Amino acid sequence: MARVAVEVPLANLDRPFDYLVTPDQAADAVVGARVRVRFAGRQRGGFILERVAASEHADLLPLHAVVSPEPVLTPAVAELVRRVADHYAGSFADVVRLAVPPRHGLTEKAVPPVHPVPDLTGTPAGSLAHYPGGPGLVRALAQGRAPRAAWTVVPRPDGAGDWMGGFLDAAAATLAAGRGALLLVPDATDLAGLAERARLRFGAGSFVALAADAGPAARYRAFLAALRGQVQLVLGNRSAGFAPVANLGLIALWDDGDDSWADARAPYPHAREVAALRAHSEGAALLLAARSRTAEVQSLVAADWLRPIQLGPAGTRAAAALVRVSGATDLALDRDPQARAARVPHEVFEVVRLGLAAGPVLVQVPRAGYRPVLVCAGCGAEARCPRCRQPLLEAAGGTGPGCRWCGPVVGGWACAECGRRRWRAPVVGVQRTTEEFGRAFPGVRVVSSSGEARLGELDDRPAIVLATPGAEPSARFGYAAAVLLDSAALLRRPELRAAEEALRRWLAVTALVRAAEEGGTVLLVGDPGDRTVQALVRLDPVGHAERELADRRAAGFPPAAKLVTIEGDQPVLHEVLRALALPEPVVVQGPFATGTDPDGPGRLTLRCDLPHGPALVGSVRTLLSMRSAAKAEGALRVRVDPQVV
Repeated sequence: MARVAVEVPLANLDRPFDYLVTPDQAADAVVGARVRVRFAGRQRGGFILERVAASEHADLLPLHAVVSPEPVLTPAVAELVRRVADHYAGSFADVVRLAVPPRHGLTEKAVPPVHPVPDLTGTPAGSLAHYPGGPGLVRALAQGRAPRAAWTVVPRPDGAGDWMGGFLDAAAATLAAGRGALLLVPDATDLAGLAERARLRFGAGSFVALAADAGPAARYRAFLAALRGQVQLVLGNRSAGFAPVANLGLIALWDDGDDSWADARAPYPHAREVAALRAHSEGAALLLAARSRTAEVQSLVAADWLRPIQLGPAGTRAAAALVRVSGATDLALDRDPQARAARVPHEVFEVVRLGLAAGPVLVQVPRAGYRPVLVCAGCGAEARCPRCRQPLLEAAGGTGPGCRWCGPVVGGWACAECGRRRWRAPVVGVQRTTEEFGRAFPGVRVVSSSGEARLGELDDRPAIVLATPGAEPSARFGYAAAVLLDSAALLRRPELRAAEEALRRWLAVTALVRAAEEGGTVLLVGDPGDRTVQALVRLDPVGHAERELADRRAAGFPPAAKLVTIEGDQPVLHEVLRALALPEPVVVQGPFATGTDPDGPGRLTLRCDLPHGPALVGSVRTLLSMRSAAKAEGALRVRVDPQVV
């Protein structure tokens, strides 16, 4: 008999099913193999989870076919898939598609490439040696132990800020102990940089990079190399967290606050949680590293599940660039009376001018695009077309406000709220800001970088680089200075993690700037009294995370509480609420409308203390199973501890 996980995402069918194995299939029907089975009158794909001698069910159907004898789903990964599905109120079928890439037959049958043994004689980067506890982590890995640590990396481009070197040092120690290592990064740029560093450190071909955008053949080839034990070191992005690394000894994940770590498809697992679950179940070490610290990591540190590896604020300030704030202080107002209202105060131009004398200067602009919507300069109300009520934009050439549907506003514009006739752009786009700096610094090279057109590494020639968050190019010898514009635009986003995300992005810019001893300066334009701004000035992401966690605990948000949101049509949500068998301490909010239409799509929010979290998630999974079995109408979107609230 074969116990098969059939690829059917229905909640009421989220369990294995038994099938007969015919004599001619016996050799190929190994545990982990892909199979085709007949299920509910149709052929479905699946994976063999177990071979058993007998079944409690009679009249079993035989396996329709064994697609391949390659055991692509290992028992350890199958257990991880089940745990992740249960954690997020999802199904095995929804999660296994993340763990096992689609089969590429030609690649599977081809002669595999030769992968040399990693060269472990290279010179260590020594990044972790700058931190208390860093050398101890490396020694523990070399001894085959499984430490768990949260590494807060100093925001500087080299030395103590060389997180890639620290990852490779940890991987080398793990490989020397005869165990495998899995290094995870959030995007393609980081993966390319880490792969190049690994090639120089361990030798070409001694590892594989597993990424979803590599193409079907390349991705499956890398997957097979790990599965077959041809390599012990795997680099990758989000889906690589399930990579079948044999005898896994280390999982290292960079920048867990990056949005790309959260999967966009149900059940929306986060790579940090997947890594933590896997490290616990497989007895592997876990290293979560970032320049900032999320509330989730801080909660694990507070629970003593992760040990911190960090410098204090004073040590961090000594190693990183000098951070200053240009705001409406008394001194600033005395020197520049318009500083309170100015988007680009005079101090910014002074910092840029001094920085250009030593090298390139980076300016971060929170929004891409040329013409954002306009608001009233008096009351801040959104400027709308008097005819169609659509948002107004600044017309080409700066001739006044205009509507994309009705054209320029005839007769001038007046605010419907206060009557004023002046408008402004709440956040000016990066292209427009590029033009402004070009006029302010004639003869200086001014370039822009955004997600649509990202620049590569810059040399040390003077230049002004304007970039949107996440698209900042690196400079070969570090930037001489950096300016963070429109800080309020990041802090005032209507998201739970706005402050945390703003600090993460600001520290990423700080890490590109030369150290203070080399003249490096970071200037933020914003409110000097804001808590997050002060955390940047002090270079104290740990203290900020501690306060953020305390605020989440007081407000009842993750990670201090278990939060489940259910979205769908409001009548369906009312039915769901009546049918849910909730544990006693669960707090229910809603259903309520999520848009402007009071009868439109809605949301139901359920929250409870962490000890009752498994019971809450279990009750939601039971409800989904009952609705699936009854073929109830109305689609539902369930998210457990969503990253964006």
